[in-house]
Amino acid sequence: MHFCMQKCRMAEIIEMSRVALPQQAAQRLRSMLIEGVIAPGAKLNERELSEQLKISRTPLREAIKMLATEGLVELLPNRGAVALSLSEQDVIDTFEVMANLEAQSGELAAARVNDDELAEIRALHFEMLAAYTRRDLPRYYTLNAQIHACINAAAKNPVLSRTYAQLNARLQALRFRSNQDGQKWQRAVDEHERMIDALARRDGAAMRDVLIEHLNHKRDAVLDLMRNGQLDRFRVGP
Repeated sequence: MHFCMQKCRMAEIIEMSRVALPQQAAQRLRSMLIEGVIAPGAKLNERELSEQLKISRTPLREAIKMLATEGLVELLPNRGAVALSLSEQDVIDTFEVMANLEAQSGELAAARVNDDELAEIRALHFEMLAAYTRRDLPRYYTLNAQIHACINAAAKNPVLSRTYAQLNARLQALRFRSNQDGQKWQRAVDEHERMIDALARRDGAAMRDVLIEHLNHKRDAVLDLMRNGQLDRFRVGP
């Protein structure tokens, strides 16, 4: 009986590992896409990625499908999976909508955030400042994204949250690159300070204003990189 139970537990662990593998691969690929390891418009080479991630092609393909659902990857006829690449007009249009979603999210969050949520956002903000001091852009971006997601969650509107997440996926890689310039990165940090202050004061109008300003600055930084031909040359790490 004991042996049978042990076998069952082992089978569960193996099965859970198999289920988790595509999610783990999707997370690795997501980071590679956001951080520019895989450039916009580049084809995802399954053989190379299988070797790099040390997984077979079946979970890799499942992971790619997940990223396609998120909007980070496009599945094109006769080309396979390609990293999302946005035109200048796509960037303008998407940031325009995103700025308004962020503004509405911030305004609602200011009215609905509770003390525990505010404390969590503050804690993430302090961690983000530490990452900024170290110039650790990947860690900074991860914390930055969590802060925006927490503000969105504090708005307590599931429809807004779903719409926000779907559209934001298209902009993750571009938002990451927008901090390439030191002066613009400092400005983004200052804007986050103002967000935390407005949220703590429950000032919906101030939250709306700073979030629109923040997204417009992100848009302008991305457009500058695109117009100067610098976007695809920016990489993090070796």
